Amino acid sequence: MSDSRMGERAALTSSELRSLPRVGQMLIEDGVISVLQLREALKRQAAGGQRLLLGEVLLQMEVVDRDTLLRAVARSLDIPFLSEPSVEADAAMMRLLPDAMRREHRVVPLRREGDVLVLATADPQNDHVRELAQRETGLRVRFVASPADRLDAMLAEAPATDTVKEKAEEIVAEMGEGEAAFTLQEKQVEEMVGTGQADDMGPVVKLVNFIIGSAVQEGASDIHIEPDEGSMRVRFRIDGVLGHKMSPPWRMSAAIASRIKIMAHMDISERRMPQDGEISVRVNGRPIDLRVSTLPGKFGEKIVMRVVDSSGSRLGLEQLGFRPGMLDRFQQVIDQPYGIVLVTGPTGSGKSTTLYSVLNTFDRTSINVSTVEDPVESNIEGVHQAQINPKAGFTFASALRSLLRQDPDVIMVGEIRDAETAQIAVQAALTGHVVLSTLHTNDAPSAITRLGNLGVENFLIAASLRGVLAQRLVRRVCRQCAAPCELTEPQRLSMGLYGHQPGTPMRGTGCRKCRDTGLSGRVGLYELMVPDERMNDLLCGTCDPAAIRALLREQGFENLWDDGMHKVLAGLTTPEEVHGACRH
Repeated sequence: MSDSRMGERAALTSSELRSLPRVGQMLIEDGVISVLQLREALKRQAAGGQRLLLGEVLLQMEVVDRDTLLRAVARSLDIPFLSEPSVEADAAMMRLLPDAMRREHRVVPLRREGDVLVLATADPQNDHVRELAQRETGLRVRFVASPADRLDAMLAEAPATDTVKEKAEEIVAEMGEGEAAFTLQEKQVEEMVGTGQADDMGPVVKLVNFIIGSAVQEGASDIHIEPDEGSMRVRFRIDGVLGHKMSPPWRMSAAIASRIKIMAHMDISERRMPQDGEISVRVNGRPIDLRVSTLPGKFGEKIVMRVVDSSGSRLGLEQLGFRPGMLDRFQQVIDQPYGIVLVTGPTGSGKSTTLYSVLNTFDRTSINVSTVEDPVESNIEGVHQAQINPKAGFTFASALRSLLRQDPDVIMVGEIRDAETAQIAVQAALTGHVVLSTLHTNDAPSAITRLGNLGVENFLIAASLRGVLAQRLVRRVCRQCAAPCELTEPQRLSMGLYGHQPGTPMRGTGCRKCRDTGLSGRVGLYELMVPDERMNDLLCGTCDPAAIRALLREQGFENLWDDGMHKVLAGLTTPEEVHGACRH
């Protein structure tokens, strides 16, 4: 310790030293920081409204490095600090926690001591992770601190574990071959529900909960439960692609269907007609909604559950994958004081996500923003959201008509499906409202044809339409295993004019994060059509689709494929992904 820092510490009374945060005391005692630096850090922390941990403030001030800070935190919590945990990653130990949870929270199970699980972590003050691990394992959790880079190395070296499949087999093994829990008839299940004994279905309840929890942790958008002749399979749609996850015994199919129907408040005795329902659950503290659909089949009911994260977190427009120039143009379109803005694309192309991101750009304290949706996928603070109910006569058209009497500034209509909704939306746009909606068309120019097919006059389209954004989703090159690659000659030829432009194409080599596919997450491809005077003249005339496309080409319009090629050259996706997404 330097003489100046010894002098500073000596100037403090013992009571003053004890009043300082314990981490700060440790760092001062070790001569790492001075009292003045600690007080400056506390001042900055207070200015931030206690949103930052003291350690993060000290790191920002660059007066301490992460390993030294972690060592002091460990001492303050009276837990061991292991700079080099001398333990090999054991497959059985690793299986105690899901792969996704270990990677996301950077924790490594080291050993089990009776009913205590010892976890190595770089964030030993994170009680949320402790609670998650305790709920997942049913064990008490004790932390030891270890540097983040060492934990990353241990996770990378850990034996691969098919946690989902093995855990499912473990649950199935809890019951004997002839146990009645999996062969309950619908009437028996109904009686159990009526007497509050539904949880007596034991392994079935566990398995359904495990399927849902695994899907959420792996980032699945849909869960498919499909009975076949003498077999059954469960598949998750991750990044737009279905993948097989587990194969429960076929004898469980009726009980699994009943359990899901109970959760979704469906009629469990009805197996001849399709049904729809909703389930609300919490997975690791996050509220999750599941939109459930059942469909009778030859070998039983197929069940599909759409996973909707209802935690309210939304992506900003800049996070969706727009290139800077297109983002600026789209922002100008949605900043117009009135008019229709349409987002087009097939089901599952991310249209709702884009519209929600647009809604988040508005100042919802000074303007009135309302939506009509089917269904409401996520809550947005400051926005009135209405869900249609066709059985009660509350359709898109009737809801939109009522909204116009609610003094709206911005209206989002989930989808323009019929002539009446299209006509009301156009009239709303012409009377000073911003109207956001979706259409199912393959590209942006086709939206004009679609509106015409719905009975909207050409001159009204010209007067009301402010912009059309078409989009697709493609899988992104995995950031963890991405490496520069050379395109083959056939790939360059398939890219046309873009094949020999400068850029750094990337490919994933395959890792555990991307399940050895080289692709993880998704990014949007976009084309933006903004009508100008020349296009409006065409609209008011013959409205010939071929003439509109010729005009767009003349103006240098970049379509979905062009945007995809730019993203291939930027290393965000692959030529195969773009070609697959842009096939019409």
